[in-house]
Amino acid sequence: MNEGNERLLEAASEFDERRRELAIKRIREELTLKGDEFCRACGDPIEIARRAALPSATRCVDCQAAHERGSR
Repeated sequence: MNEGNERLLEAASEFDERRRELAIKRIREELTLKGDEFCRACGDPIEIARRAALPSATRCVDCQAAHERGSR
């Protein structure tokens, strides 16, 4: 492998590592944030049991499931 290719591979690897670090940081921050009483997607109240289990919830169960299906 020539030097140029090695540098490109190293830069791509560093980029992927940084992207993973940022994703992990964002998820950790979301878990520590106070959630919402009402779903940001549909406006319905977020069930008490969901808020107790996941205090950072910002969507009701149905909207969260739809969001996750759409992001795959």
